[in-house]
Amino acid sequence: MSLIKRAEPRKITITPNTNPYAAGSVIAEFGNTKVHITATVEESVPGWMKGKGSGWVTGEYSMLPSSTHTRSRRERSKVSGRTQEIQRLIGRSLRSVVDLEALGERSIVVDCDVLVADGGTRTTSISGAYVALALAVKKLMTEGQLEKTPITEQLAAISVGVDTEGKVIADLNYEEDSSCETDMNIVMTKSGKFIEIQGTAEEAPFSREQLDALLEVAESSLKYVFNEQDRVLNG
Repeated sequence: MSLIKRAEPRKITITPNTNPYAAGSVIAEFGNTKVHITATVEESVPGWMKGKGSGWVTGEYSMLPSSTHTRSRRERSKVSGRTQEIQRLIGRSLRSVVDLEALGERSIVVDCDVLVADGGTRTTSISGAYVALALAVKKLMTEGQLEKTPITEQLAAISVGVDTEGKVIADLNYEEDSSCETDMNIVMTKSGKFIEIQGTAEEAPFSREQLDALLEVAESSLKYVFNEQDRVLNG
């Protein structure tokens, strides 16, 4: 008996060049979840990196006040622990596929602002952030500031979970995420390498068989994400 209930993600749309001032920008949509993402190039690096001949890539994340059913307050002076965790995840994920020395002594800051939250905001952010980053790098190359791309691999992310019947679902919406017994966020490269796996049993522990099914569904559903990224970047 199959443990898989849904192996395909929700409808995925990545719309490029949504901000005329950013080096790279997209709106990434996974189902009803919608995130506006910009990549800004700065000709400087953090103080602790100056003079090392290496660049930096980092991410920032926020949820706009009306992105959920109840208004969330803007995080003006101090970000929450959840926001900080997601920002670090975005930055780690992007840096894992960038040759920072090849980037040169400059920074690329990727801002992910959630317009509508219906589950999977961090995975939608990461998948869209890769495209915004790639567009920014393409602009640097077009302007002659880079001879070749510092991006070493294509990456994307997806959420998967185990429902109350023990079945595995890909790309959870809010209702599915809040009721799942286990949920995972998985970041992978197009070549099939894992960058990060975040998994937690919310209710009952999950089995090795379920874990294998979760990874299988993630890898399968990410093919749809990579195809949409390719459509935007190669179209």
